[in-house]
Amino acid sequence: MKNIKSKIVRFWAACLLAVSLAALISGCQKNLLDKNPLDQLSTATFWKSESDALLALTGVYNTGSSYESGPMYDLWKPDTYIRLLDLTTDNGYEKDNMVGDLNNGNRTATYGPVQILWQTSYQKIARCNNFLENIDAVPMDTVAKAAMKAEVRTIRAYDYFYLAFYWGDIPLVTKVLSINEANTISRTPRKDVISFVLSELQRSAGDLPATYPVAQKGRITQAAALAILGRVQLSEKLWADAVNTYKQIIDLNLYSIDPQYKQLFEVAGENSAELILSAKRMQNVFGTLVQRSCIPFMYGGYHQFNVYNELVEAYQCTDGKSIQESPLYDPAHPYQNRDPRLYASVFIPENTVFKGQLYVAHPDSVKAKDRLPLRAWSGYALKKFADESYTGPITSYGGDFPLVRYAEVLLSYLEANIEAGNPITQNLLDQTINKVRGRAAVNMPPVTETDPVALTPILRNERRVELAFEGLRLFDLYRWHIAHTVLEGKFHGMKLTNDPANYTAFPVDNNGYFMCRQMAFRENTDYLFPVPQSERDVDTNLTQNPGY
Repeated sequence: MKNIKSKIVRFWAACLLAVSLAALISGCQKNLLDKNPLDQLSTATFWKSESDALLALTGVYNTGSSYESGPMYDLWKPDTYIRLLDLTTDNGYEKDNMVGDLNNGNRTATYGPVQILWQTSYQKIARCNNFLENIDAVPMDTVAKAAMKAEVRTIRAYDYFYLAFYWGDIPLVTKVLSINEANTISRTPRKDVISFVLSELQRSAGDLPATYPVAQKGRITQAAALAILGRVQLSEKLWADAVNTYKQIIDLNLYSIDPQYKQLFEVAGENSAELILSAKRMQNVFGTLVQRSCIPFMYGGYHQFNVYNELVEAYQCTDGKSIQESPLYDPAHPYQNRDPRLYASVFIPENTVFKGQLYVAHPDSVKAKDRLPLRAWSGYALKKFADESYTGPITSYGGDFPLVRYAEVLLSYLEANIEAGNPITQNLLDQTINKVRGRAAVNMPPVTETDPVALTPILRNERRVELAFEGLRLFDLYRWHIAHTVLEGKFHGMKLTNDPANYTAFPVDNNGYFMCRQMAFRENTDYLFPVPQSERDVDTNLTQNPGY
């Protein structure tokens, strides 16, 4: 693992001069369908050996700077999945409101985060195109070369899928463009982009190895390509195809549900058999800001990420029933007797102990560094990625970020079977959702509901709590077409009082929970992002989505 991570450092050192030159040149070129990736080494001196090919491949994987202070919303960056996706949903938000208007009815064609996401996606696609145009010149083993090409095609298809998913019609570019070509390109119909993506992923899966040596862990495997293919098939309601795709991953017999849960999101779990694909990080070399973003002020963090009570309430009681149904639920003590994943995922005021200190956020706790009056906080913080064992610089954390877990595969396989109309048996439940719920660290009661109609909300809730803040919540809300009902109204933070009728210090709902945000998703507009106006100013052939 360290070997492949060290290659990242060598790649960026090799490209440093070229990147500096690119920064000067690209300032004069505004269309980010990025014509020719100007930060690539010259073809006259590069693409001569397998070592060159590996360096270029590493560069495709790691577009941007070594920290998230680079292109903020690169789709391949783990920080993006948290900030841009889950933190615009009913799971939580980011306190400085950098992406707060994404799903709040205020999204426009000049909205910065959407523009950056579009730009960085096409920058990475340009790198992929450049790699695929040059790799054949490298003298090397044909099988290894085919695998490298398949990795890059998978990354490119991955980006194109999310572009099509969030924008609809988009420019489909499969070669390095001249400036004139880039500035006159038109949008390709969504169905054609999806057809291309499906074809690329199916082709790539056949050329990828099932495993890599330990030193190369983090490269895209056959299962990773298939898992991305499965996501595409779910979004397109290709249920029978998705069943087959996920079954292929299961039949590889390479992955399993880890008995642990919290450790999957820390350095300790980097080599778990549950992780199919992760974004690689290395302490002090290629680090991540996730610790600073998650950890509350009182522990030295920024408390950037906040959790809504709506997510907290989605975690069942230990008897496997919702808080509305379970006799174990006590409204006066709402955090008792709950799914262990709640305690692993959320800093709960006056309940969570982290690094030997009780987490405190109530506004009556005058000395608390995370109390509500100080910042635009919900009171809850995100614990899932907070590594209690880490003692190094908070901005240099080297823990990998999981992009695809086997738990997602099993839950998606069950969903595809439900939607395909296949028989739902107890054995199918035991091999999918109950394996996820039954891991030793969670040990929630098994699901026994086999009626597809009644099972669907159970499965959807399971996806929400199991995969919280792993970047799939917005994807799910959009593809289920429920964002316009879920992302509407007021959202809440921590419980402030058991006597809401007489509580006046802060706005609370009828149950005493802090009212901290309001959302207003527009059904007829917000299911598609706007084409950035800055791109349309350069390329007049780019049309705009309705409502913008």
